[in-house]
This record gives sequence, C-alpha cells and structure tokens, in this order.
Amino acid sequence: MVNLDEYRELSHESWEEVASGWEKRREWLMRVTAPANDWVAEKLAPQPGQTILDLAAGTGDLGFMIAERVGNEGHVISTDFAEHMVEVARRNGEGRGLSNVEHRVMDAERMDLEENSVDGVACRWGYMLMADPAAALKETRRVLRDGGRLAFAVWAAPDRNPWAAIPGMTLVQRGHMPPPEPGAPGIFALADPDRTRELVTGAGFGEPNIEEIAFEFRYADDDDFWDALVRLAGPFARVINALPKDERQATRDAVLQSVKDYRSEDGSYSCPAVTWGGLAG
Repeated sequence: MVNLDEYRELSHESWEEVASGWEKRREWLMRVTAPANDWVAEKLAPQPGQTILDLAAGTGDLGFMIAERVGNEGHVISTDFAEHMVEVARRNGEGRGLSNVEHRVMDAERMDLEENSVDGVACRWGYMLMADPAAALKETRRVLRDGGRLAFAVWAAPDRNPWAAIPGMTLVQRGHMPPPEPGAPGIFALADPDRTRELVTGAGFGEPNIEEIAFEFRYADDDDFWDALVRLAGPFARVINALPKDERQATRDAVLQSVKDYRSEDGSYSCPAVTWGGLAG
C-alpha cells in the first residue's frame, strides 16, 4: 500500500527537479497540448473582472490564457506546490507583461485561501497526481463561490495514451519502478470517469460533464522523444536520470524499441493522447 506522506515528498522532489525542463520545452508542450488548454479555458468561460484560481499551474500558460479573458480588472491566482515551477511561471508571466496574475506556492489539498473567494477554478492534469484528490476537490469546492465553475483535465486509460504508458511499462519491466497499485495516485489514477464523478460529487459539486479530448504528442526524432521523457515526465524522469550510464542507455533503447509502431519513415513520432475534460459547478 502506498504511503501517501512518502508519495507527497517524492512527488514534490520530482516536480522540483523537472521544472527547468518544463521551462525549456514550454513552447513545444503548449503547442502539443493546446486542445486540452483550449477546452479548459473555454468551458470555464471566465468573465471580465472575475478572480480565477489555476491549480497545478506548471509553467502558468493556461492561467495566462484565462488572465487575458478576465482583463485588467480581473485576477488570476497561479499556483503550484513545487517552488521551482512557480518561479518558472512567474518568469513566463513577467515576460508577457501580465499585471493581473499572482503567483503562489500552494498545496491543493490544503489551500491558503478564504472560503468563497474565487469565481472559477482551472486544474489541468493535477488532481490525478495528488496524494488525496478527494481532499483537493473538497478544498476546491470550499474556495469556490456559489455558481462558480471548476474546469479540469485528467488523463484517460493507459491504452489510449501510449506516449506515457509504454515508457512507464518499460521501466516496470526493467525493474526500475514497481507496478502501479490500483487506486494509488499517478498519471492514470482518474482514468475511470466513474471514479472521477464520484470524487467530484463527493466534494459537494453537482454531476460533472465529462468529455473526451483527443490529440497527438509529436516528436521530431528519437532524441526529441527521449528528451521530452527525461525533462518533463516527473517521476519517470527522476528514475531514469538516477540510472547508471550503461543502464540508462539500455533503457533508452528499450523504450524507443517499444514505441517503434508510432515512428514514421522520416524518424518522427506521432503518439495518440486522450484526456478527459471535466466541468462541474
């Protein structure tokens, strides 16, 4: 059984370590994942003058899209539990000249916010990675004003996301990671829409509307695929980067062999990706 306190600590360390990689590959990542970002921003439907909370904001780009919609009279609170991620988002926001975004280090399970203090909440690919998503969703409901909206995204099943599932399976097969435990936090922890609905309604929201969002992760070549994995993939990256040089190379070869079905004749990759978009109020 997963020790959630240990998981929180390791997760925090992992995301601190990959923050620089997210900053370096930010433009690529935002371009590839634009369908999910656009869906969350559109369904949240932020209005001028509103206050919006962005949870697990990473590089902050989704919140910046929302900041443009709430305007100078509005306010976006861009948060992440990893301090280095918050610094990346702050630099990103300053580069855009945004004055209506506040950057804060915040644990979504224990938010330092007043009740009924925000008009909307966005969370892209955060809840499934949290040690206690039920607690995080209850906190989300606590800080959300009546009539406010929660728009979020969580990954669908492994078989619909080979870009992550195959490297993860390869790491397990080579003995570098344990097999995922049912119900444990992780990238596919909320792949079952029924579980997501149960958590959302259990937190005090109405029945969420859940839609499928499909797109592709595209990589220029073998090096690009591997670079994305070791720079962006949180716990995967931490495990891979800790391997001895020879085993790291062998693991790279094994991963690339495992995803060969998604390689084109020119050496590029197109890997399917499916996420669930959820809207609740």
